[in-house]
Amino acid sequence: MLSFKELKKLLKRDLSGLPSMKVALIGDTATQFLTTAIQGTGVERGFRIELFEAEYNQVERQFLDSSSELYQTNSDFIIVFQSTHKLGEKHSLLSLDQQETLAEERLAFVTSICENPAFANKKIIYLNYPEIEDTVYGSYATKVTSSFTYQVRKLNMGLMDLSQQYANLFICDIAGLQNKLGRDMMFAPNVYVSTEMVLSIDALPYVASRVMDIICAIKGQFKKCLILDLDNTVWGGVVGDDGLEGIQLGHGLGIGKAFTEFQMWVKKLKQRGIIICVASKNNEETAKEPFEKHPDMVLKLEDIAVFQANWETKVDNIRTIQHILNIGFDSMVFLDDNPFERNIVRENIPAITVPELPEDPGEYLEYLYSLNLFETASYSQADKDRTKQYQDEAQRVSLSKTFTNEADFLKSLNMVSVVSGFTKFNTPRVAQLSQRSNQFNLRTVRYTDADIEALANDPNVIDLSFTLEDKFGDNGLIAVVIMKPIDKESLFVDTWFMSCRVLKRGMENFTLNTMVEAARQKGYKRIIGEYLPTPKNKMVEGHYPSLGFDKLEGLSTAQYVLDVEQYQPRENYIKEVKR
Repeated sequence: MLSFKELKKLLKRDLSGLPSMKVALIGDTATQFLTTAIQGTGVERGFRIELFEAEYNQVERQFLDSSSELYQTNSDFIIVFQSTHKLGEKHSLLSLDQQETLAEERLAFVTSICENPAFANKKIIYLNYPEIEDTVYGSYATKVTSSFTYQVRKLNMGLMDLSQQYANLFICDIAGLQNKLGRDMMFAPNVYVSTEMVLSIDALPYVASRVMDIICAIKGQFKKCLILDLDNTVWGGVVGDDGLEGIQLGHGLGIGKAFTEFQMWVKKLKQRGIIICVASKNNEETAKEPFEKHPDMVLKLEDIAVFQANWETKVDNIRTIQHILNIGFDSMVFLDDNPFERNIVRENIPAITVPELPEDPGEYLEYLYSLNLFETASYSQADKDRTKQYQDEAQRVSLSKTFTNEADFLKSLNMVSVVSGFTKFNTPRVAQLSQRSNQFNLRTVRYTDADIEALANDPNVIDLSFTLEDKFGDNGLIAVVIMKPIDKESLFVDTWFMSCRVLKRGMENFTLNTMVEAARQKGYKRIIGEYLPTPKNKMVEGHYPSLGFDKLEGLSTAQYVLDVEQYQPRENYIKEVKR
């Protein structure tokens, strides 16, 4: 974690080459240093943040007065920091009856922000409330509904409930951060009384990092895959030397407990949808034996999407995993107890995240918790099936090597795609895929659930979603197209993104055939596509020309047109099922 001073220093660099984003910070205490920390963390993550900071203690005015500066800034993200201190001041001035409704009143205000049409397309990041134990009632405060402790806890619980109701509301859990770091580290009384700053200088980088974790996740920057070394990382000891019975695992006393609890954490990540892989210098049979036979193993072979155990380098094995998964190295985290292996991987694959694990395995989890490596902006039921999908993909890669003819291989897969519009059933997955798709994404527009619902209800929009299933398994929803009318004869491809794990199976041709047919049915004669370059989507730079689109000259962006009436369906081996 960079210090506040180091974050401030980053802002002195030439930032003109970084992509910019507009952010507003609205707070009821002094936020100047928090502004600096957020902007510095933004630079660290590769963004130039144009940040509007509202005047001190103007939260209600900024949101309730439509002529306020907040309404004029048109920020993409609005960070709201209403502190526990100011809440405590208000609580102390109320009668006992009024104190009982303090949390409800604050939640009603947050609800009004989320329901304000002016902020419907904004992402609201609301910092929750670290507790201040005022000891007015001691532990009995948990029984007194008017107590400050009771109201703060009720408020934090209510915020979590609200975030489930409103797709544009994200809670930044600085209360959890205080639980980790401690209140004495988060709050400096001597600084507060003279500056109205409720966050200490030391705490600012941690809070800014949590805020940027959320922003980056919404922008599509997050970790998808955890790659594990085995010996002294997943279990204690070296299975090849110590044997199956000699490795350290278990729930009793001793270091084996640390490895077992580490595996429990990894298991929860897998259940959440993180892809778990293995890269181990070992004989494959020896490396797999604990997963198959050790009674205290929490992780099983079915939890591992790609298992690479051999005597190749860790770098080569990680590259093999990346090839099979077809995701960016910057979406990966590699854990290894050996500092030599960690450094070799960092030097050869700079984009991958390689945490500096502590020497003591008992400290692994607390250290990893502090990094918040797997922040996400969405979650759906489809995440639970991700390991099986990548295991299936490994089988496809293996099968493809037995065919000399690509067409014969594709035919052998018996592929089927369900094509439908946006529905209440697929809306969460469509929104999630829009946030996750970086490489095969022509314009990289991000959507929330609320955005997708609005598009589904617009009769002028052609919304298409595609699943893909074959003999190895169901990939689920893997592609989305949104087309909007320009005029009576022309459609604009507002969005076209696809999961990279289904590349080279003819899905691009199948999708375009479906798009053209939908355009014909509506009487359109042209489809216009646009490619907006990002650091990650260069692979689709030539996408439209490769599909027969003609380039439009004299425009500020790369745009292409397809004649619907002259179009001939492109070859593919996918059977369509409409719903």
